[in-house]
Amino acid sequence: MRYKAVLSYDGSTYCGWQIQHDAKTVQESLQNALSTLLREKVSVTGAGRTDSGVNAVNYVAHFDSEFPDLDATALCYKINAMIPTGIRVHSIVPADPSFHARFDATMREYKYFIHRKKDPFMTEYSYLCPYRLDVEKMNRAARFLIGRHDFSCFEKTGGNSKTSVCTVSLARWETYSPTHVSLLGYPSEEGDYLVFTIRADRFLRNMVRAVVGSLLDVGRGRHPEEWIETLTGGGTRSEAGESVPGNALFLSKVNY
Repeated sequence: MRYKAVLSYDGSTYCGWQIQHDAKTVQESLQNALSTLLREKVSVTGAGRTDSGVNAVNYVAHFDSEFPDLDATALCYKINAMIPTGIRVHSIVPADPSFHARFDATMREYKYFIHRKKDPFMTEYSYLCPYRLDVEKMNRAARFLIGRHDFSCFEKTGGNSKTSVCTVSLARWETYSPTHVSLLGYPSEEGDYLVFTIRADRFLRNMVRAVVGSLLDVGRGRHPEEWIETLTGGGTRSEAGESVPGNALFLSKVNY
């Protein structure tokens, strides 16, 4: 019987989603807990890889079990009591036998958070970028990402993807107000907090972090906005911007 699981995780103490040799990963933690509870060897397949330190909300995975009538509510309760506090399973439900968490996904969304002034409450899940940024210019540059392109210029060297072509449907910077600002009155100014949202049918390894780093270079005036079009038109990884840290990146949505 196939089951669909929805979970969220704090990636700060994990070396990404996918199982690695001698490294702590989310996939391994979930598989070990399920195997122990179900008393059978369970293999979990996720919606996609996330890099070391990257977080996820409402991440989707699937697994098969010999038991056709699992008490999903009880299983969720037990597994959340067993797995580390950095992971929370929200639901486990029966799925169609053909359902595949990775290959059936039609859209994935990532969000990257930036604060532009030192803030003691944003260190863990946001990237401090204290430079003057032209957000409108960054958004004009981001429009060159929209559509179907070869994004190998933003792919980590050594990536083993069969193709570097992805279709991006949204890429946008917005200002926002964190909870401690909106509810607690923490002193701030308009534009102190930015979030970048990008949606695509698929993503390459390290792609979002390299995209954000490149757009920040545009916002700082290091490159014209048309530079992004040049990169997607045949640029190399060494020509694009540096990757930003993974702690401020969240996989925020997966559609099927």
